[in-house]
Amino acid sequence: MGKTIAAILGGGRGERLQPLTSYRAKPAVPIAGKFRLVDIPISNCLNADIHDIFVLTQYLSASLNRHVAQTYRFDVFRAGQVTVLPAEQAGTGQDGWYQGTADAVRKQLLRLEAEDDDDILVLAGDQVYMMDLRDFVEQHRASGAEVSIAATTCSREQARAFGVMKVDADNMILEFAEKPQEDALLDAFAVPGLKAPHTHLASMGIYLFRFKALAELLDVDSRDDFGKHVLHTALERFKLHAYPFTGYWEDVGTIASYHRVNLELTDPVPALNLFSDAHRLYSRQRFLPPAKVGEALVQRALLCDGAIIGDGATVRKSVIGIRMVIGPGCTLERVVCNGAGGYDFEQPHPAGSIPLGIGEFSILRNAIVDRDARIGRGVRLLNERNLDSYQDEYIRVRGGVIVVPRRGTVPDGYTF
Repeated sequence: MGKTIAAILGGGRGERLQPLTSYRAKPAVPIAGKFRLVDIPISNCLNADIHDIFVLTQYLSASLNRHVAQTYRFDVFRAGQVTVLPAEQAGTGQDGWYQGTADAVRKQLLRLEAEDDDDILVLAGDQVYMMDLRDFVEQHRASGAEVSIAATTCSREQARAFGVMKVDADNMILEFAEKPQEDALLDAFAVPGLKAPHTHLASMGIYLFRFKALAELLDVDSRDDFGKHVLHTALERFKLHAYPFTGYWEDVGTIASYHRVNLELTDPVPALNLFSDAHRLYSRQRFLPPAKVGEALVQRALLCDGAIIGDGATVRKSVIGIRMVIGPGCTLERVVCNGAGGYDFEQPHPAGSIPLGIGEFSILRNAIVDRDARIGRGVRLLNERNLDSYQDEYIRVRGGVIVVPRRGTVPDGYTF
């Protein structure tokens, strides 16, 4: 029996997640104040003893490449690798860029150095979930299928945005449709026995291929995308198996969903368990001091290493990222703070300058403060007009959520 090799897709431009993706690749976006999205698929692999991991990157990949290189280093006593494969290495000119999920794997297939009896695990670099990939691989091999697809239940309306499938009693896939829109087609793919609202079986965009089958598919089908194209060819030529997944899974594609997923981690018993020994989430070791809290009120919050919360501050239902400084008297409600790359309070500040973090007596509600942002004193970010979309030189509003962009500055007294 061969080994399992993971290929993690760095994702597209992430336009719906801007401004968080204006200066970084989507998998490099912070999550839970101290991790990056790419840490999730890599950690899932490491927890399953999958140590041959390749991250396929393309857009704005500098910070993603740096994070992977600085975080995942194997020593001489432990075989394995987490290797970044940027699109520029795949060819020259326009042909070098990845045109889709299947095209990305096709252009890097030789660099995976796989044998015919190996399995290739294709993961997205921008999803939030914890999965027992060891069990996924075991069920894939036991099924005798050449291709397995991780699947979760979804509502009829959600099915319009996913690939949906019909399966038999052994979870072998009989039919597959990518993002069906017609009511008749949606009716045809409703799964008997599933109760509303979760009536359909949807692809999670997580695939497991026998290498020989994958190589054949990418050769005979030159199209760009697994879900739209290659899986339909696979269904004609091979046996496909569905792996039912019942745990927490979110595709963080919008500002609103990103904000919600982060805040759900502050629930008393969150659906995504960051405290499980069996599903550890790894990231870069920074050797920071503990979070420091003054005479402040903190309720339902995640406080990350090196954070500082001043006297008189109130923090409710919020994520406070690494090295984040919350000034005295501030009020934060439903705020995701992505932290900072350093401190600047030991340095002299020129008159009129604004230090890193959130200035004293500022009030923020339903907001995201991206990394290294500077918010002045007495700022009010409340979206009192309940705008769904807005933009000025200081902030953005997407889906009703206020965003202070990375390295952005909001002046003293600004009100929105």
